[in-house]
Parts: sequence; structure tokens; C-alpha cells
Amino acid sequence: MAEATNPIISAKNIVKSFSGVVVLKDVDFNIYPGEVHALIGENGAGKSTLMKIISGVHAPTSGELSIEGQPVVFKTPHDARAAGVALIHQEPLTFQDLNVTENIYLGHTRGESKLTINWKEKYKEAAELLTSLEVNMGPKDPVRGMTIADQQMIEITSALSQNAKVIIMDEPTAALSHGEVKTLFQIVQKLKQQGKGIVFIGHRLEEIMEISDRITVLRDGELVGECFKKDVDQDKLVQMMVGRTFKELIVKEQAEIGEVLLEAEHLTYPGKYQDVSINVRRGEIVGMAGLVGAGRSEVASAIFGTDPAIAGTIKINGEQVVIKSAIDSMKKGIAMISEDRAQTGLILPFSIKQNMTFAILKEISKGLFINTKEENKLVSEYSDYLRVKMRDADQPVSELSGGNQQKVVIAKWLLTEPDILILDEPTRGIDVGAKAEVYKLISELAKQGKAILMISSELQEILQLSDRVYVMCEGHVTAEMNKDEIDSAKIMMAASTRKDTRKEASQ
Repeated sequence: MAEATNPIISAKNIVKSFSGVVVLKDVDFNIYPGEVHALIGENGAGKSTLMKIISGVHAPTSGELSIEGQPVVFKTPHDARAAGVALIHQEPLTFQDLNVTENIYLGHTRGESKLTINWKEKYKEAAELLTSLEVNMGPKDPVRGMTIADQQMIEITSALSQNAKVIIMDEPTAALSHGEVKTLFQIVQKLKQQGKGIVFIGHRLEEIMEISDRITVLRDGELVGECFKKDVDQDKLVQMMVGRTFKELIVKEQAEIGEVLLEAEHLTYPGKYQDVSINVRRGEIVGMAGLVGAGRSEVASAIFGTDPAIAGTIKINGEQVVIKSAIDSMKKGIAMISEDRAQTGLILPFSIKQNMTFAILKEISKGLFINTKEENKLVSEYSDYLRVKMRDADQPVSELSGGNQQKVVIAKWLLTEPDILILDEPTRGIDVGAKAEVYKLISELAKQGKAILMISSELQEILQLSDRVYVMCEGHVTAEMNKDEIDSAKIMMAASTRKDTRKEASQ
């Protein structure tokens, strides 16, 4: 066990200041061999700064680092790499015009001939490393066109090629699909078996609980606590991170629930979902629960018109409507916040202002010209309302944290003044503090009379926010629960069986 061995790296009493602002205060952190040590905290808690000190990017203002008991001073990242510390960035630092092996060995052939590199040997070594990790790529494959997940594997392989003892992963799952996360975790397990010390920075608590052995929590640059995974649950971690439990974060205001605003009847798309009927009332938050692949997002896309159903009908205010595109749905007062904001919610290189007003350009334009005064007024109002933390509205949206990016997406759709809001995984990929703000906003929107359909894989969100819940399994609705019937065990049972409990109840 790690607690019976000496740490590979020990950081003691680390203090770091930038321009007089203290961002780390007397933080201790140990990395043991054969262990995944998770580092969690809200944005700005100091996680990345601490790891940049350990990996040689920053020098501490005070405090000390030691490797296997011996004090060290890293002046550059190269010093840390030479000592066996590798940092895998959230956005992989690969060169697109080079192949896999060239990226693996880029920058660390210094000890060899200054005139030539034995590429035959390098390709052989790279192939062996890739095979050891069971990575499905060849040593001569071009990097251009590879997924972020594959590029992360190249960086991990590069770290192994330098005999890294410690591999720091800074939010490695932020841009990965569910399947890619599963593959990454398999690689992490192999690295553990090789005796590597792994630091895993993340904010998806279900992933933290799955992959970690030990967990350290930072809050406002200070060490809140360190614990073994077996001794805590997600609610305890949330309390350590923000000083409140998950239930306390989700405060739902009472809203007046009115008439049925949205009805979907017998929606069917063979192979995706079958005979799905749901409805949402004005002022109501209707949760859609289920396992990944149950068909929830596909039903949402059908209602919004981005991937219409083959059969079935949609009614708004009791009137049957035809929705074949997102433009059709917007005209009918429907807005949808998709689960993948980077791919379908935002244009990352564009500014905050451009992203916010993208869906209402026609309304704020005269001919070919945008009414910039009106645009600036709306952006200012909604930025303040949603408390978007930004430098200014012309800042590229790619520079914002996940939580603030999500607020920009929400602002974009609220500017269309919808009556019906479809929220597909509204808090995916954002930290706990930002989640609390989104929960409050969802509650406020329901109180304003919006009809809200909320798809979420976070059971606590479903339990705490929903007035009513539908559960899906393998493309079928298997349960419908009113507020007083919502129960985690019932939801999980309905999410894992095709049997329709609604039909049983009516018999």
C-alpha cells in the first residue's frame, strides 16, 4: 500500500504568489508509486498551479520539493522531465504535421548524436511502447486528424519513453466521449501496474470515485483535506470543495405549474427509440433519467428538429406542429442546450459576444448591418444576469472555464425568449460552484413559467430538481414518476429494464 512506502515526490509547505496575490498557501502533496492521486477543487482553487510547480513550469514562492527523499529545484519543465515528472495537458501539445513516433520523441534526443537520429530504433521502441499500452495506432501514423483521446495516448507514450515515474493528467477527460474515457481509464490502470504515480485532476466526481485511490481537496488555494476513496462519498467531497453538501447546492424554488405546453406522442425512430410519449407543463421541470445510450438525447433532438423522428407527433399548446429543423423549433418557442457545448453549442474561436447573439442576428440587424448598440446592451444584460466571469465581451469564448462557457450557451438561447427549454446534461464538464449557479438558474426559469425538459445522468440533479421524471431504457420509456414518487432505487431499476412500469400500474 502507498501509505507504507515512501513518496516518489513530496511537496511541502508550497506557497505561490502572482503579483502579490497568493494562490497557494502552505500546501502539502505527496505522490506515491502505483497509486492514482486525484486532485479536486473548484476553478481557481489552485490545482493546476500546484501541478505546474511540481512539473517545473512555475517555481514556488516558498516551500520545497523532494524526489524519493532528496530535495530538488526545478528551473524548467525539462528539469522535471529529466527527474521523471511528466505533465499531460488538457489540450494535447502535439504537432499535427509529424507522425506518432516523431511526436513521441520530439525534444528528447539530446543524449544521442547531434547529427543524426536512429529512426529505425525509435520506430521500434515506439511500437513496443504502444503495444505495452495496447494502444490502437501505428508508430508511423500521421497525427493530423487524430482524436484528442489518441493525441493524449501519444503524450502518455512520450512520457513513458522518458522513463517518467510520475504522470500528471490535467483534466484529461474534459473533451472525451464516454467510450474514450473508459479507454483512458484502462491505460491508467496499466500505468498503475507498472508502478507509476498518477495525478488525476478533474471535476467529474463520478470519475474521481471510479479511478482514484487517494483524493486531495483544495479550496481557495488551501489544503482542505486528503483522504482515501474508500472513506468518502461524492456528497462528502462536494462539502469539502464548497463547504456545502450536494443537496444544499440544489435549491429549488416553488413554481406554479400550469397547462401542458409540450407534448410528444409515440415518437419513433427504429434503432434509436420506440413509441416515446412525454409531456411538460408550464413552470414544470421534467427530468429524463436513464443510462448512457438509453435514447434520451435522441428524443430531445427529435423534439428540437435536429434529427426528427420517423413517426409520432409533437404538440405545442395543444396544437400539432411540424418540426423538421432547429429553425422550425425556434419559431415555435423551443430552445435546446445540447450536451456537447464545444461541438454544437459554441463556436470556440469566436468572441463571447458573437456566440451569445448568434441565434438572434436577424432580430438585431438592419439589412446587412448588426445594431451594435442593441447587441452590446443585450450581451451586457445577460452577462450580468448569468454572472459570466470574463475579461470583456470580445474575449474568445475558448478562453473561458467550462462553467462560464455553459453560461454563454444558456444566454444564447435565453435571448431567443423561448417558452420551452430542453437541457441535455446542463452541468456536464463544469465545476461544483458553477453547477450551483446553473441549478439556481433552472429553478428561476421554471418559476418564470418556462417548461423545462432536463436530461441528466447525475441522479442528484434528477432527484432534487425534478417535479416529475421519465425514465428511459434501450429506447423505451419505462417509468413516469410524480414528485412524491421519485426515488433513486426506482429510477435505477427502471433504467436497467425494458419493462414499462407505467403499463403495470394501469393494469
